[in-house]
Amino acid sequence: MTYRLVTFTVLILCTALSLAGTDLVLPAVPQLPAIFATSEATAQLVLAAYVAGSGVGLLLFGWLADHFRRKPLLVSALAGFAAASVACSLSPTIAILIGLRFMQGVAAAAAPVFAPGIIRQLFDDRAAVRAIGFIGSVESLVPALAPIAGVALLAHFGWPSSFALLALLTALAAMLIAVVGLPREERNAGARGSYTQLLTDRVFMRYALSQAMTLGGLIAFVFGAPVVIVGTMGGTLNDFIVMQVINVAGFIIAANLTARISERFGTETVILFGTVLGAVSALALLAYGLAGGTNTLMLALLFMPMAIGLGLRGPLGFYRGIVASGSNNARGSALIVFFIFMMTTLGTVAAAPFIAKGLSSLALVVSAIHLLSVALLLVLPKMQERTGGPAGRSEQQGKGF
Repeated sequence: MTYRLVTFTVLILCTALSLAGTDLVLPAVPQLPAIFATSEATAQLVLAAYVAGSGVGLLLFGWLADHFRRKPLLVSALAGFAAASVACSLSPTIAILIGLRFMQGVAAAAAPVFAPGIIRQLFDDRAAVRAIGFIGSVESLVPALAPIAGVALLAHFGWPSSFALLALLTALAAMLIAVVGLPREERNAGARGSYTQLLTDRVFMRYALSQAMTLGGLIAFVFGAPVVIVGTMGGTLNDFIVMQVINVAGFIIAANLTARISERFGTETVILFGTVLGAVSALALLAYGLAGGTNTLMLALLFMPMAIGLGLRGPLGFYRGIVASGSNNARGSALIVFFIFMMTTLGTVAAAPFIAKGLSSLALVVSAIHLLSVALLLVLPKMQERTGGPAGRSEQQGKGF
């Protein structure tokens, strides 16, 4: 029991650090243009490079797992993350910092790749569902809590301190895994399916891409919000933190109610409603920006339906994607997360050149992403159109989240 608890705690730390790689650093981004004598658009690439690297790392570690054992891969990745974090804190130019952030992102992807399989070995099916649900709750809190820590570090120790803290905690996690170890791996003979098979499956792509666009659009807005709030709305980083607290609270409440709501109204109805709600929120933010609005509390309130929409459709949409991938579900999970990373990167890069112009420019990009998500749900075929025994069972398990 102690071994399982320690290993599970380390997994929570690893997955939280993967997210903190963006959220802990986020408060320092508005200061980077002055520090490195660069533009706001270039400074945003510090965030985009990390997410892009994580997307590449996700697929890379999925492939490496077929050739190397999990423990040395995870320890090496965590050590690489720590080393890249130290190097980031010493970066002399913005270009070097962006390159190091990409490398840091690649290393950060190892924990999300390996954690689900490790949890399945640590617990029985029922306990594993609760464990993964608990990790999901922790992950939803990181975007709210990490920026608070980032603001405190920035105020007292300067922008490199966030990277130094990441290096320290990641090195600690690597040492704990090296000492405690991981459960013995169960090697399967041969791989089932391929990425190509999933990419040509219209049912799987319906859920995978719409999930990625709904979540990616939200994260792209969060990434751009500090620059918009501080640079164009006359607000402070405290206003951004308030927005994040409201955002996370709305997501957690909706995510915990979505199973009951889907039982009453149907899974597909809830997925579509949550997706439309996100698009409506984005369009409301666009209208507010075009009207010249500068009230940061109103910004937070208009953004809240986007978080609620994600909470409603997120757990259901993800599980439908996993079920649609059938026996190829490991690659299906990796591909969904990869799409989320890439959509976040594309949204952030698309908004970066116009970020200094204010809320309307950021909201326009985010609105386009959310409207595409709605369009995919309307055009691509639903899961009910194919027959499959495991779908009902997997969906029932999904309701545990």
